[in-house]
Amino acid sequence: MTGHPRQAPVTAASGSAVHRTIVVVDVEGFGDRQRTLPHQLGTRAGLYRVVERALRAAGVRLRDCHHEDRGDGLVVLVPPEVPKTPLVEVLPWALVAALREHNAAGPPEQRFRLRLAVHAGEVAFDHHGVTSTSLTTAFRLVDAAPLKQALADSPGTLALLVSRWVFDEVVRHSAVLDPATFRPVAVRVKEVRDTAWVALPDHPYPRTPAVLDRPTTDAGTIPRQLPAAPAPFIGRRDEADRIDRALDTGGAATVLISAIGGAGGIGKTWLALHWAHRHAERFPDGQLFVDLCGFSPTGEPMPSTEALRGFLDGLGVDPGRVPADLHSQAALYRSLVAGKRVLVVLDNAATVEQVAPLLPGDAGCAVVVTSRRRFDSLVTAHDAQYVDLGVLGGTEAHRLLSTRLTTTRIDSEPEAVDHLLDVCGGFPLALAIIAARARTRPDLPLAALSAELRDEATRLDALDSEDPAASLPTVLSWSLRGLPPPQREVFALLGIAPGPDIGVDAAASLVDRPAADTQQALRRLAQASLLIEDTPGRWRMHDLIRRYAAQRAAHELTEAERGAALRRTVDFYLREGATAVLQLHPLAHYAVMPIFVRPSAAPAAPSPATTRQAVDWFRSEYRNLAAAGQVALERGWHKHVWQLAWSMQGIRILLGRFAENVAVWRTVLTIADRLPGTGVTPWTHGCLGAALTWNGENAEAEHHLTLALEAAIRLGDVQNEAHAHFLLAWTLEQAGDDERVWEHATRCRQLSREAGLAQGEAYALHCLGRCHLRAGDHDEASACFALAVELHRAQDDRFGEAEMLDSLGRCTRLAGRPGAVEHHRRALELHRAHGFTRSEADCLDHLGHAHLADGDHDQARQVWREALDRYREQRRDDDADRVRQQLQELDGG
Repeated sequence: MTGHPRQAPVTAASGSAVHRTIVVVDVEGFGDRQRTLPHQLGTRAGLYRVVERALRAAGVRLRDCHHEDRGDGLVVLVPPEVPKTPLVEVLPWALVAALREHNAAGPPEQRFRLRLAVHAGEVAFDHHGVTSTSLTTAFRLVDAAPLKQALADSPGTLALLVSRWVFDEVVRHSAVLDPATFRPVAVRVKEVRDTAWVALPDHPYPRTPAVLDRPTTDAGTIPRQLPAAPAPFIGRRDEADRIDRALDTGGAATVLISAIGGAGGIGKTWLALHWAHRHAERFPDGQLFVDLCGFSPTGEPMPSTEALRGFLDGLGVDPGRVPADLHSQAALYRSLVAGKRVLVVLDNAATVEQVAPLLPGDAGCAVVVTSRRRFDSLVTAHDAQYVDLGVLGGTEAHRLLSTRLTTTRIDSEPEAVDHLLDVCGGFPLALAIIAARARTRPDLPLAALSAELRDEATRLDALDSEDPAASLPTVLSWSLRGLPPPQREVFALLGIAPGPDIGVDAAASLVDRPAADTQQALRRLAQASLLIEDTPGRWRMHDLIRRYAAQRAAHELTEAERGAALRRTVDFYLREGATAVLQLHPLAHYAVMPIFVRPSAAPAAPSPATTRQAVDWFRSEYRNLAAAGQVALERGWHKHVWQLAWSMQGIRILLGRFAENVAVWRTVLTIADRLPGTGVTPWTHGCLGAALTWNGENAEAEHHLTLALEAAIRLGDVQNEAHAHFLLAWTLEQAGDDERVWEHATRCRQLSREAGLAQGEAYALHCLGRCHLRAGDHDEASACFALAVELHRAQDDRFGEAEMLDSLGRCTRLAGRPGAVEHHRRALELHRAHGFTRSEADCLDHLGHAHLADGDHDQARQVWREALDRYREQRRDDDADRVRQQLQELDGG
């Protein structure tokens, strides 16, 4: 920066940050050779006159602003009390008017055009001048290539660029400006990676409302995974400033937030989320968040592979593209965030080994890690900034309690308040629990609460530390005593429930009470700050509270009572899963053998009414279902293990968890011979074989499916024999052995027809039709597909119907007959209606070929572009490349 600062009176203390509007103007081509030094001086004088006049029109005097000369431009920090609206609604047009007057009166060498950038943010003053990230961002905006190009392409005198924040907070809500005349542009200058909005005040862009709905980054899915920011948030200013400095100094930092001694409940997550939300706009490419369950009573910490799956899902990766091994997942994740500004929050980490695969490799990203442990190796290997998070100070703790209770109540009992603060020891969670108890009992004096806490004989031992200041059970025991016995039993049972969270109906099964009573109990626990409702109807406990609840269950409930509660919960997940699976697989035949679970005639919870609802239910309950299976395995409930594995295999396939599905069925195979019935083990071989086929392990799949087939024949089990033939046909089809495909599919169809199994016949026709199609026999292929469509439709199997309509369309096109487009369109409607997004993309591709065969190039181009978008969204690169090549060939490229 050149020149000297001109400082208006500053009331903020030196070094403190003040939120201001930042205006930066820059003269286009100031250093052109035609401008001699006298002309440059005249241009600078004109610039100041133009800016001063324009600011005055916006209601601001230049002398009241802090402003600094940039040689060929000027930066103006508007006083914080001045509204931002006139600086966007009035200033640009006032600059245009002043520029026109200056240019009309002055010599050609002193005429100029301006680039104008408007941003807002905190600015700090010291004895050197001013500085802040927001100020730096404003400089980057005025130097951005899209702004320079916009002015170069304009016949006017001014190009305006407003930051994303200014556009969202001022322009979008303006009664004067038309946001549809602005255009989003990508700003990529040094460390700044963001989207800003450009406008031409004297030659506006055409009004285009659709531009307001476009994504705010170049392309791709933008994850917004941060949970809600804590409110109220008190204190931690020094710690937040340390994270700020680490980010500003390093450009991106791996920040470790931990508590003294690794105590839970100290406010690590509060600080992480507060800071993350405060700085979210600095990470325009998204924010990723995961609770790594490092200190969770539900079992082992979350594997890094599971956390990576959540990140890759948030980044829009198709489940089928996610690699099975950790290193490949991490490589894909790092590739997706490379070159972007993404904030990653890794909450509740257990070890450095768990965290390391989740660290981006690009310096543009920032990472915040919270843990009870101090990760020295993370500091050493990754230059992490360690933030030692201690308890709140006395003043901050008092403020936290005051924000949750009325001032009158706090001021009327100062001694009781002081004692409550002393007992809590500055722990934020403990203070929140006390405040919740006091708020739910407005008639109870704070002195009575203080008296309860004075009785040390009733205090509980520390869970994590011998230091009383780090003992959350001290507060938890007191909070529980304020609840009636039935509430305390609910609390204890929630501590042993399988999975990380729980719905109301599952909780009702756990505690063996009506849903309405259970809901009331959950709300009471939430009011006492013992339970959190993250989303409507979904409840979870803080990990320390849950561990304490589990200990209460161990001490206060018998083994028989705990076992019965777990059995009821597992039964609930089993029944509801069986009901939901009918939406995914409506032809599931529960009569094959007694091992299958039947859906309840009167389910405990509202059942999914559509395939999409079933998928959503399985997604929300996935980890709970898996945990229920683990409970069943540990307790020797082998039938439940088998049934849960069978209920979950469909969603595992839809989610692309093929390797996990194989692992589950391998485990089930080890206990299958302990179940009653001679057909269980062979059928388990069949399920494992199908899982292996989905995972591309065809040779081993054929081995297990052959065992299943041989057993079915030996047992005279026609239904399972038919199904095993189909699975073998499908597996061999993947291996390209059409002769054996034909043999097994034909036998499947024969057996299915003899036994009246419409499902078996329909899926046999899939394989037979594709065999005919590969052989060029279009008439026979068409007949197979058409009959399969009718069979699926009769059984309400919409996925099978859509797949066969799509195949029928392809067959019709290859045969050179009319009607292919209609078949594909009907298939596409079904895929979209039921959420089969992966198949939808394929169907669009096939529809494009049908349009092309009909000579309708415009329609082919349109649907292929849509298919290309879907493939990109699903990260199916090979398919996207293929469709891109088709489009190029269509356009003569």
